[in-house]
Amino acid sequence: MATFLCRVGRLAFRRRWYVVLVWAAVLVATGLGALKAPAAVDDGLSMPGIESQKAFDLLEERFPGETADTASATIVFIAPAGEKITAAGNEQTVKRAVAEFGRGANVASVDNPFETGGVSANGTTAFTTVAFKIAAGDLADADRAPVKRTIAEARHSGLTVETSGSALSEGGGPGGTAELVGISVAALVLLLTFGSLAAAGLPLLTAVVGVGVSMAAILVLSSPLGLSDTTGTLAMMLGLAVGIDYALFIVSRYREERAGGRTAREASEAAVATAGSSVVFAGLTVVIALAGLSVVGVPMLTEMGLAAAGAVALAVMIALTLVPALLGFWPDAVLARGIRRSTGGRQNSVATRWARFVQRRPVPVLLLGITGLGALALPVADLRLGMPGDESLPRTTTERRAYDALAEGFGPGFNGPLTIVVDARNAAKPRAAVGTVVREIHGTKGVVSVSEPHFNRAGDTAVFSAVPSTAPTDEKTVDLVTVIRHERPGVESATGAGYEVTGTTALNIDMAQKVQASLAPYLIVVVGLAILLLMMVFRSLLIPLKAALGFLLSVLASLGAVVMVFQQGHGAQLFDVQQTGPIMSLMPVFLVGIVFGLAMDYEVFLVSRMREAYVRGERADRAVRSGFTRSAQVVMAAALIMIAVFAGFITESDSMIKMIGFGLAAAVLFDAFVVRMALVPAVLALLGDRAWWLPRRLGRVLPRIDVEGEALSRPRTESGREAVPESART
Repeated sequence: MATFLCRVGRLAFRRRWYVVLVWAAVLVATGLGALKAPAAVDDGLSMPGIESQKAFDLLEERFPGETADTASATIVFIAPAGEKITAAGNEQTVKRAVAEFGRGANVASVDNPFETGGVSANGTTAFTTVAFKIAAGDLADADRAPVKRTIAEARHSGLTVETSGSALSEGGGPGGTAELVGISVAALVLLLTFGSLAAAGLPLLTAVVGVGVSMAAILVLSSPLGLSDTTGTLAMMLGLAVGIDYALFIVSRYREERAGGRTAREASEAAVATAGSSVVFAGLTVVIALAGLSVVGVPMLTEMGLAAAGAVALAVMIALTLVPALLGFWPDAVLARGIRRSTGGRQNSVATRWARFVQRRPVPVLLLGITGLGALALPVADLRLGMPGDESLPRTTTERRAYDALAEGFGPGFNGPLTIVVDARNAAKPRAAVGTVVREIHGTKGVVSVSEPHFNRAGDTAVFSAVPSTAPTDEKTVDLVTVIRHERPGVESATGAGYEVTGTTALNIDMAQKVQASLAPYLIVVVGLAILLLMMVFRSLLIPLKAALGFLLSVLASLGAVVMVFQQGHGAQLFDVQQTGPIMSLMPVFLVGIVFGLAMDYEVFLVSRMREAYVRGERADRAVRSGFTRSAQVVMAAALIMIAVFAGFITESDSMIKMIGFGLAAAVLFDAFVVRMALVPAVLALLGDRAWWLPRRLGRVLPRIDVEGEALSRPRTESGREAVPESART
């Protein structure tokens, strides 16, 4: 591996013009393709294998053309304080607005709240649903303008009007602030680490090129592959973070080799051969973790994982080719003034003293680190999964105010009705059977109301809504769905008609259960493959196991921190969390997949330097200290950059993006600064030579991969044999 990458570094350095032109051509080509590519079509969230999805599929089959994913908007009218919405003037305003809504060119239907039961029991609130003929993505400003104008007129008359729904949504996703925050902090960290503007700017430049190419490629492929508009979010977040880190590893090793007296070409070759090997295998572990998201069985998650894996693979290729090419143009610009003296300066002295401190007190360090992370992980026992809705939005948004108004006027369960699909094809009297199902569900404790059933043309399938007494994310609502489904066998045997429960609330409940059931297989697949990969890299059995256990500690601690803030509410105001509640269903999977890959980044880079020193003849304790001294500063800088990039997403208003950013930032903080900087040297101090032990039979089976660059430079004994410690041989 090291020999091959040495050739890659040599070729990129010598043919730097060609390398730069090729990447520039790729960036321009994908950029032009993205500009001409049709917009991504959002087909909604699909969850194969769960009851909610089966019910939705049945609806599409039995009600063709009626369940299309068209745009809709819920308009909520609230009377002034002390007045009723049913007062003559207010009612007239609402009716006039409903009539205006119905005149829109692409409006399919509008409900009159005074005829459809859309007025609250206390008479203060009314709502109407505006259904459009086309999907939200196809709506033009001309379609929305009349609705918005009518809303403004109703507000001018004295009513409070709030809206929700896909038709009037302004769109979500990061707006650019997060990326600017992350890049700004990353630039500062790189400048402090390298002491050179060029050295700080080079990783940023190559990372931006990588993100630009990957995001443009995703846009080009979105329409042909049917990708959703959220596919690129994870790719952008990870592509920026690992792109900076991988370039940082290469540039740092280049500076170290130059400080050792090598020429620019030799230093570039050595940096790509050694640090580049770490980048390859670190990137491979990230790709494995992201591609492994397909195990969960959620198409959207699979798309996001594969897109992000592609962005990471692209970051690896850029680090191995574009970075040495740019170093060839400005070989001395990345060197700080007096680098030969500063290489062994203050930062390395601090790292050496810390490594020596940990080696002398490994047991207290281990106990303190494990106890601290364990304490942070305790809230995981209280973990509740769900999907935050409009209730998690800031109160400054009209969607949140509409949600609160409907909950206050019609009850907390009104925002999350259950959709019941009754299949009466095998019933002797379909309509009578459907009526029995409606009465049975209406009589279930926790159901406050049901709607009239709507039959298909054949008259053998019906659909109706059941409104719970509790909020969509309440645990009692989960219990209610379970009870309704458990009552099904008795109802089916009595009527001959079966039914299924669906709707957004039921879908979120089913998703949470599916994710929980998939988490263990996902962990086994991803961790198992990564352990096998690390055994090949380090020729050790204990180090990969230690790496996996350390990762589990950090991911559980970060998930516990997420539960404390976003579910239990501790420190919620500090992070501008508007509403506490269940943790996003996909959050544990995101943490496991992404953080595992990133944790292995630091593990590979840190421990590979230790093994490099060990296989070249240093004692086990000295090799740990030597490797830690040479890599700790870079690993800490890389971790700070990761934390900055992820923490930038905490500033977003979207609760899910905020939660993901917080969880990933906390995980990197715990893993890099507690597990890798403290627990790793402590464990290696206790293991000594045994850390590098590998059973002979296993060693013969595993392929030997030269990550440390032994083939490039090996110390020799007087007999000419390699001076490799016996315990490192297999």
